[in-house]
Amino acid sequence: MYQYTDFDAAYVARRNAEFRAQVERRINGALTEDEFKPLRLMNGLYLQLHAYMLRVAVPYGTLSSRQMRRLALIAERWDKGYGHFTTRQNIQFNWPRLRDVPDILEALAEVEMHSIQTSGNTIRNVTADHFAAAAADEVADPRPVAELIRQWSTDHPEFQFLPRKFKLAVTGSPNDRAVTAAHDIGLRIIERDGERGYCVIVGGGLGRTPMIGKVLTDFLPEPDLLPYIEAIVSVWNTIGRRDNKFKSRIKITVHEHGIDEIRALVEERFKHIRPTFTGVDQEMLAAIRGQFAPPPLRGGPIDRYAAARADDPVFRAWADTNLTAHRDPGHAIVTISLKAQGETPGDASAAQMRVMADLAERYGYDELRVSHEQNIVLPHVHKSDLPALHAALREAGLATANIGLISDIIACPGMDYCALATARSIPIAQQIATRFDALKLEHEIGPLKIKISGCINACGHHHVGHIGILGLDRAGVENYQITLGGDHREDARLGDRTGRGFAADELIPAIERIVHAYLALRDGPEETFFAAYQRVGMAPFKAALYDAEARAHAAE
Repeated sequence: MYQYTDFDAAYVARRNAEFRAQVERRINGALTEDEFKPLRLMNGLYLQLHAYMLRVAVPYGTLSSRQMRRLALIAERWDKGYGHFTTRQNIQFNWPRLRDVPDILEALAEVEMHSIQTSGNTIRNVTADHFAAAAADEVADPRPVAELIRQWSTDHPEFQFLPRKFKLAVTGSPNDRAVTAAHDIGLRIIERDGERGYCVIVGGGLGRTPMIGKVLTDFLPEPDLLPYIEAIVSVWNTIGRRDNKFKSRIKITVHEHGIDEIRALVEERFKHIRPTFTGVDQEMLAAIRGQFAPPPLRGGPIDRYAAARADDPVFRAWADTNLTAHRDPGHAIVTISLKAQGETPGDASAAQMRVMADLAERYGYDELRVSHEQNIVLPHVHKSDLPALHAALREAGLATANIGLISDIIACPGMDYCALATARSIPIAQQIATRFDALKLEHEIGPLKIKISGCINACGHHHVGHIGILGLDRAGVENYQITLGGDHREDARLGDRTGRGFAADELIPAIERIVHAYLALRDGPEETFFAAYQRVGMAPFKAALYDAEARAHAAE
């Protein structure tokens, strides 16, 4: 795990001192809210629907137990006892008082955390595969690369006032768990003829104009990465639109100019930038990699795990859904669900954060990850410790066995918190989860990704959900559009819109009709919802949605 240098600590302390002075000036009236806004956004502070919201960076989703405990302390001391983990692998505190924010930032700095560049028109928190350094399918750990990009981009003098926000994601596995195709730049670490490099994807993004990124180069040698990224951002910073914020993201630039023209511009800019990188970046990368050495995994028998699987059906169900194969056969990757049926997706109480920190320290080599799916991951757990871990999670209300199932829903905060939202997301997610729990269909349905956004900004990634739900305002009434067949993985695709939207009280029955249509038409229990949709297309689902609804209305 990356450890701050003296420079890092001094830099964060200076930024915090500057912001403390700015907050004091806002409170005493020397700054208006309009004057204060760009200053607070540079420090991750938003003004939301009811209160300020502080977004804390969790670079590439990696946390130590000490850092998780500090987040718990902040939730208790300065918020309402909980935090919200996001699809950007960050955590948000929804209720801090402005006068307390400088103290929160200092408390974060004590454990090598901050909120810099978690908002504003700059390069945001770099995200990565939450199974990094543990997954059995991994080519290379993407986190050192993400850390190198973080250091390069932080306060980069050319890129602090970009046309719009800019997001990067890195994966080191052929099975993409970082949603790289939906980012401004997506990086996939690959090997070709014994040489390590990157497939570089550009121009992805969701929001009001969703687009899947395009391959800019299918193999970029490793030493060229940083100057090539700088060339991409520099080209976009030069030609990207500033006349219309809805057309300012790089996806629109790529769409308007075409990928071939963008590639030519980037290659030309790269020729000028490359000589200015004299190898210092590679020296930095080598030093960073040294801090990401894998933990010394212990050996030993796994008899207790095998016995628990055989004797305890509750443990077995949890293991079947919440464990992923580790590169070491004696270990497992554990995903802790923050999606208990009826709860707010992504929320964790201070007490639960402390439990997860304790378990990471005791069983997980002192490391946790925040997933883009709003869950927490213990990347390295010896299989003999899994029964004890599961028992502790059950006691804390954290042992929901639903990873990848219909109640493992991604949902943005929606109109319960967000000033931009046009509809509620959280209650919809809760209703779906509790309904299918009551029907006892979740495990029969199998893998199914539902993603919900409360407005067209698509923070809930609904465009790439197997079932996507978008909440909109229709003449003052919440209305929900449904899309089907989206996917966020290596062959990412956007979902197809089914037709007219549904009122809030119509939505859950509509989702039920979709699910029952799938169960009726699937080619055996092994065929997933996504595979079935690829095979049969929209027609049977659309018929189930609208024809069945029309028959019900006629019967009334």
